[in-house]
Amino acid sequence: MSWIPFKIGQPKKQIVPKTVERDFEREYGKLQQLEDQTKKLQKDLKKSTDADLAMSKSAVKISSDLLSNPLCEQDQEFLNMVTALDTAMKRMDAFNQEKVNQIQKTVIEPLKKFGSVFPSLNMAVKRREQALQDYKRLQSRVEKYEEKEKTGPVLAKLHQVREELRPVKDDFEAKNRQLLEEMPRFYSSRLDYFQPSFESLIRAQAQHQSLPGTSTPAWPLSIQVLAT
Repeated sequence: MSWIPFKIGQPKKQIVPKTVERDFEREYGKLQQLEDQTKKLQKDLKKSTDADLAMSKSAVKISSDLLSNPLCEQDQEFLNMVTALDTAMKRMDAFNQEKVNQIQKTVIEPLKKFGSVFPSLNMAVKRREQALQDYKRLQSRVEKYEEKEKTGPVLAKLHQVREELRPVKDDFEAKNRQLLEEMPRFYSSRLDYFQPSFESLIRAQAQHQSLPGTSTPAWPLSIQVLAT
C-alpha cells in the first residue's frame, strides 16, 4: 500500500489537528507494513513447500533409479538396503504432500483471506483523502470570502459556501473517525487471527521432524515479523 496525498493549495486555517494527522499516518503505516509482511509470508511459505516437495520427489527418484541398478540383481544385501531406502523415501514424500496440503489449508488460504482486506482498506483511505481535499478546497473558499469587504453579494456567497462546507466537513470527519477506530482494531486482530494457523504450522513441522532422516528448515523471517 502507498499513500500519496493530493497536491493542492492549503487553507490558512488548520482544519485537521497535527496530532490527528500523526495518529492517522502512524496507524496506516503499521498496516502498510502488515500488508507487506503478509504478502512476503505467502511467498516464503510457497517457496518452502515447493522446496520440500521437490526434495522428497528427488529422493524418490534417486531410490527408484537405484532399484533399477544391476547391482540389485547381483547382491541381495544391497537390494534389501535400497528397498528399505525406497520405502522410506516414498513414506517421506507422502508425508510431505500431506504436510503441504495441511499448510495450504490452515496457513496459506487464511493468509490470502486476511490479505483480501487490504484493497478495501486502501479504497477507504483514498476516499478519506478525497474528502479531506474537498474539505480543504471549500475551507479555502470560505476564507477567501471572509477576507473580502462585507458587501451583500459577498455575504450571500459566503453563506452559500459555508452551507456547502458543512456536509463535506461532516463527511470527512466521519471517514477519519471510522478509520482511526478501525485501523488499530484490525491491526490488533492479526494475533488472534493467525494464532491457529501458526499452531498448525508448528504441529506439522514437529511431526515432520519426528521422521527419520528429516531436517529442520529455517522459519521465514516474515513469520517472526508478522507475529510481533
